Parts: sequence; C-alpha cells; structure tokens
Amino acid sequence: MNRRTFFAAAGASLVAVSAAGAGAFALTRTPSAALASWDTAGDADDPRLRAFEFAILAPNPHNRQPWLIELIGDDAAFVYCDLTKRLPETDPFDRQITIGFGCFLELLRLAAADGGYALTVMPFPDGEPEPRLDQRPIAHIRFQRNDGQPREPLFAHARKRRSNKEPFDTGRPVATAALQQLARADDDVAVATTADTDQVAALRDLTWRAHLLESTTPRTLMESVRLMRIGKAEIEANPDGIDLGGPMLEVLKAVGLLTRDSLADPTSTAFAQGLDMYRAIMGTAMAYIWVATPGNRRLDQLAAGRAWLRLNLQATALGIALHPISQALQEFAEMEPLYDDLAGRLLPPGQARVQMLGRLGYGVEVDPSPRWPLDHAMKGR
Repeated sequence: MNRRTFFAAAGASLVAVSAAGAGAFALTRTPSAALASWDTAGDADDPRLRAFEFAILAPNPHNRQPWLIELIGDDAAFVYCDLTKRLPETDPFDRQITIGFGCFLELLRLAAADGGYALTVMPFPDGEPEPRLDQRPIAHIRFQRNDGQPREPLFAHARKRRSNKEPFDTGRPVATAALQQLARADDDVAVATTADTDQVAALRDLTWRAHLLESTTPRTLMESVRLMRIGKAEIEANPDGIDLGGPMLEVLKAVGLLTRDSLADPTSTAFAQGLDMYRAIMGTAMAYIWVATPGNRRLDQLAAGRAWLRLNLQATALGIALHPISQALQEFAEMEPLYDDLAGRLLPPGQARVQMLGRLGYGVEVDPSPRWPLDHAMKGR
C-alpha cells in the first residue's frame, strides 16, 4: 500500500467513524482501568503500601515496570527485579532498568516522607549483580515513623509528572533560569542542560539518527514491536510496554492499516509514517538535559535514576515538558559510534558515562502512562 492509498483509506475510515458519532467513540477509547493507579495512589492504609502506590508511578524504560515487592514484618520490604521485564536487545546490561529502579526508590522515599516516614535504604544488600541483574534484591528498605520527617515540595507533582512524546512549541524557548533550576535538581550526580542553537541542532540530528538505527536494526525493532499495545483493549489487558492508543489509531487498527506486522515491516507505509512522525517530534526539541556519573556501577545507575526522577518533578513544577531519549545511550554493538559521538559532546570533566538524556520544551498536556495495579508488583502474586 502506497502512502496516498494509506491516507485515503485512513481518511475514509475516520469519516465513517465521524458519521457514527466520533465524539462518543473518542470518549470510550480512554483505557481508564490502565490509568487508575494514578488516581488511587495513596489510598492504602499500610504506610508501606501507600508509599509503594506512588513508587510504581515512576518513569522506567519502555514502561516495563520491572519491580517486585516483598513486605517483611511490619516495617520493612525487599525490592527485586522481575527478570521477565528486562530489555535484552536494547539494554543488554540492564543499565536502563537499574536507572528505572533509581527513579522508583526516590519516588518511594518522597512518598514515605510525605506520610511521615523516614526510609533506610540498603541497595544491593547481597551484592551488585553483574553483568546483568539477577534474583538478588535491588534494595532492602526499612520504614521508620518520624513525624518530624521533612516533606519535599517536589512530591506534590508526582501525579502530574509525564514523559511527553508529543511535538513541542518551536516558537517558545526554554528560559535560561529554568534550565539552571533543572540542573540543580540533584547534587549527587552531574546534571547539565543546553539551549544553544547549534548544539540543539546537532543533538536533534544525532538523536534522530540513533532512533533510526534502533528502528532499522531487526532485533531491536522487534523488541519494541512485541511490547506495543495497540488500542484500549490491549492496553488494559497489559498496561505496560509501548501504548498506542487514541481514536485514530484504534480506527486504523480496526480497518487493518495498523498491525504489528506492518509496524515490523520496514517497507510498509505504517512503518514509514511512524518514522516520519517521530522525526518531526525529535525536530521540535528546544533544549536538552542530561545526567552523567563518574562511573557505571549499579550504584551510579541508581544515583542517575534518583536524579532523573527529581528533575522530572522539577520540570513538572515549572510547566516544562520532558521527553526521555534513550536510543543513543543504548549499549548494543551497532549503537556504539553514536554513543561515542554523544559522549564526546556532553560528558562533563570527571564523568565517565552519560546515563540519561531528554529533550525539553513546551507541549500539549498528555495522559499518564498505563500502570499495573500495585497488587501486580507484589512478590508471590
């Protein structure tokens, strides 16, 4: 199917839906059950569960939500990695997954403090797993009641935090003062930003080429395709992975124009349109922010995740949209030249690894990402 035929068929399908009542159809396409965790966070009576209800809202790669939680006694818990949720092709050493746990643990700490509890966190109590994560715990956590525990203002933005994958307003720059405030979001790792016109242009091009490489390398492409949830029914059945929802995509799926086979076929129109759409999105970055660490041990990765969560919340507080762009940071062999290029541009003195990169700007409000309910994350479920 060529592009003209694709758009003609898509347009005819949308006209048919419109005639049948597009407004009513659109109202039924929100995967409400998959979004419920954003509204129910904080409802649990057990202070540990209350904090974990917020922690599961943390950003994480491909929205895999890899956490497993085991409550111990009345005041403690272990957190493990669900080894089936790893990304062996794009994240072969589980670096990105570990960063996701850093986000999770920091949001857990903020939520616990908001409830009047201090946390004692012992990361990797049985040792740091290398070269990949294994069945050993990511962290042992103890909750201690402390009515004097300071509550951080950033936590107020936990429910509103988003990863915004929409185009940004190219007529609205991000102010220098805002970038400076984001760079101060964490003191334990190096956080840097740029809105320099030439550097932004170079990073737009580099990050696009990295996305194109991931999308045209068969094994990394298929890792993403297998995790795509197309339409409300699929999203609610598996509220993780890459959600492709909304009325238009549902219509394209219903008439056979949007399928996993077409998304996995580099010669298909659906594949080409996906690339065109993403290239346009990448081209609207107005600034960039990145996190770097002096090493690349598991503890460095957790620290990067902690910083990423905090700057996410700070961006939310400032009304700035943030879109994590991880492709150029991935460690599969074909990506190495692009990572080296990126690191040469961004690594501050004394730092060894760029851990996270995101584009910044101002965009439309977006819905939260789907989440499994907390029960799904309980060990032995």
